[in-house]
Order: sequence, then structure tokens, then C-alpha cells
Amino acid sequence: MGDSKDESEKFQEELIGLDPQDPETKAFAAHLDKMKRQRPGYTVEGYLEGVQDFADSANRTSGHQRLVAVIVVGLILLGVLLTIWFALGDILAIIF
Repeated sequence: MGDSKDESEKFQEELIGLDPQDPETKAFAAHLDKMKRQRPGYTVEGYLEGVQDFADSANRTSGHQRLVAVIVVGLILLGVLLTIWFALGDILAIIF
């Protein structure tokens, strides 16, 4: 995110009539910045920023949405663990 001056200049049309010092207005400008930001998804930095956005969103939720986020993360980790397990099994079978 940039400075609040940069955000208010970028989103001048969306923020017409709103107090620039109001915390809700600043949060809305940050939300607009996040929605309109173009990140390359094919780089490590872009991928990690996407993961960071998911983690931040999951930490803000509660109840059913948080449970779904935990299940998604658990399934991803389960897939990684199974892939490593089978790869190690194949490597050990080739070596021995």
C-alpha cells in the first residue's frame, strides 16, 4: 500500500464526499487499492502476496468461513505431504 495521499489521489472519484481522515474511508481506500492492484501471479513474490492476502482474510473471519479456510489449508498441506511421501517412497525403491 502507498501513502494515504497516493490512495486518495488514485481513487478521487470513488471517495468524493468522504472525509479523508476517517478510518473507514482509509480502510475503503486500502480495499480499493487491493482490488485494483495488478500483481504478476507467475512470480514467487506475486504468489506469496496472494497467499498473504488469503491468510489475512482467513484471520479476519470467524465461524463457518474460518472453518472452510482451515479445511482448504489442511487439504493443501495433506496434498503436499502425500506428494512428498510418495516421492520419497519412489526414491527409496530406486536406490534400494
